Amino acid sequence: MLQIGPHIIHSPLVLAPMAGVADLPFRRLCRRFGAGMAVTEMLTADTSKWGSQKSRFRLPVRDEAEPRAVQIAGAEPRQLAEAAQRSAELGAQIIDINMGCPAKKVCKRAAGSALLREEALVEEILQRVVKAVDIPVTLKIRTGWDLQTRNAVVIAQLAEDAGIQALTIHGRTRACLFNGEAEYDTIAEVVASVDIPVIANGDITSPQRAKAVLAHTGAAALMIGRGAQGQPWLFGQIIDFLNGEAPCIPTGREVVAVMLEHISAIHEYYGETMGVRIARKHVGWYLQKLQVERAHRKIFNQLLDSEQQLEFINQLLLIANNKQEIAA
Repeated sequence: MLQIGPHIIHSPLVLAPMAGVADLPFRRLCRRFGAGMAVTEMLTADTSKWGSQKSRFRLPVRDEAEPRAVQIAGAEPRQLAEAAQRSAELGAQIIDINMGCPAKKVCKRAAGSALLREEALVEEILQRVVKAVDIPVTLKIRTGWDLQTRNAVVIAQLAEDAGIQALTIHGRTRACLFNGEAEYDTIAEVVASVDIPVIANGDITSPQRAKAVLAHTGAAALMIGRGAQGQPWLFGQIIDFLNGEAPCIPTGREVVAVMLEHISAIHEYYGETMGVRIARKHVGWYLQKLQVERAHRKIFNQLLDSEQQLEFINQLLLIANNKQEIAA
């Protein structure tokens, strides 16, 4: 069980705020499969840009399952405090501050994981945002800027002193990007150094890895990111395994049915033009998990409207049904 402020989260699994991935349709799907919380895609702290098409789709949605956690990113304390206030007014119940994104376009603005080099600025940001709202504030970081400056323990202590109510740590430095393997020793050190809940993140792609990371770090929960792409049922599999049960492996027919549900939700949420484009990457991940040949994935990416995309997936469902009938 994970508690953040007044929110008791019974599943120890959180969907990561992946930009371009963790949109409302995917968050809802992952929650259904067992994620206890799903954080929104990173939202710029510059509220003057919230009228843009991209930002509108990332704003809080009041009919989303609770707790509604919104991640904001920026480098200016006043701006971040204002963004937190505005998010709360729109229905956010938890504010998450991004100090973990390694993307160049974010770090070039001295935001995301670039902030880890500026401990005094980190402290000011955390204090300003916590004081600005009456809802819990959480923080997401990496282990440090590079392998020589792993300062996650220092940042964690600053966060706890500022009133941050939970901390997520990705087990890589900013310089590592997503290369190599995540390390969990630093996360374990942070868990031992603070009293607030710590959420471990990085390379959690199987039930076995999830159990091992919890045991190694002593973390209160896990954040799942890329591991859920193309397999949102991973959350349920992890919960089964943690409870001593064999993880449920979906059949081909079940996988295709989830694809159909997910892509239909994407079309409805974004509309025809955006929906067709966004569906391509998600279907690509599903097809990879199904080990569908690259040539067929390429065919899907060339489809031009939602009806064609749904027909393609329905054909996969027919194939999966036939295979299951033959096996029976």
